[in-house]
Amino acid sequence: MIHKLAQRGLFVAALIALAGCNTVVMNPSGDIAQQQSHLIMVSTALMLLIIVPVIVLTLLFAWRYRKNNTAAKYEPDWDHSTRLELVIWGAPLLIIIALGLLTWISTHLLDPYRPLTRLDASRPVSAAVKPLEVEVVALDWKWLFIYPEQGVATINELYAPVDVPVRFKITATEVMNSFYIPALAGQIYAMPGMETQLNAVINKAGVYEGFSANYSGAGFSHMRFKFYGTTQADFDKWVDSTRASSETLDRATYTEVAKPSERGPVRRFGKVDADLYEAIVNRCVDRNATCIREMVAEDEARATRAATSVSLAAERSARRIAQASIDEVCITPTKKN
Repeated sequence: MIHKLAQRGLFVAALIALAGCNTVVMNPSGDIAQQQSHLIMVSTALMLLIIVPVIVLTLLFAWRYRKNNTAAKYEPDWDHSTRLELVIWGAPLLIIIALGLLTWISTHLLDPYRPLTRLDASRPVSAAVKPLEVEVVALDWKWLFIYPEQGVATINELYAPVDVPVRFKITATEVMNSFYIPALAGQIYAMPGMETQLNAVINKAGVYEGFSANYSGAGFSHMRFKFYGTTQADFDKWVDSTRASSETLDRATYTEVAKPSERGPVRRFGKVDADLYEAIVNRCVDRNATCIREMVAEDEARATRAATSVSLAAERSARRIAQASIDEVCITPTKKN
């Protein structure tokens, strides 16, 4: 008896503890994440319109038609009801249509590549507002953030002003990762040799968790960083303090930084090579390496030359055939003596 009471007590304690959890995914501080949270709740509610009645009816039928309930009506020859068929097939069909429409609209509105049109449900983005650009690089096993307009960079530390659109450009060094700040927006993959994007905005000042949501090796579980949503004034102060750092993030320093390490400390760079991020994306930080964009340009040039050669050969062949036809028609027959 005491053992059962202890088990129940632990269960109730666990429920109380969970009730105090900060469910950041369902209560985020960024407008994009807020819309995604709303989408989850609406979709769940639509699906529960079928799930809850099915569960209730299953329990009801099991009780009503139990073996010892002799009062239940017994109809072994019954096999069809038009009304019942309409309910069984019509209700799920309507829900599927509603979910499909909701998914189609949300897929376009919440496209991570789409520039923001609003700060929140009541405030549109002003045409005069310029998004803050942040270049994100997933390293093994840490995050590098480059602010090209401010000319600074950080390791495992991200700042952004409240109510200012942020455009993230995201890539990786060696393996695929996933850039994820639950309070800000959904996860976006970071892949070597490619660039993905995310447009988002933070609406409340605070300190939020960011991490990699895609397993990438031994140090994956510690691949975390702090995201600070601040006022514009505090953001400017942080930029000034970062610029005061004597460290410069050039290609040589990046090569050292990119080496695998775990639990990396926050690190700030007062200066950054302007072309470093493009070199990372094109996998040519080493100046002796050929950039991906150069390979693509060479391939396109070869394809163009090959297409031109084929076109010229076809044109020459057509001219020869045409000339041969003319010569054949123009030959004057000779008379026999």
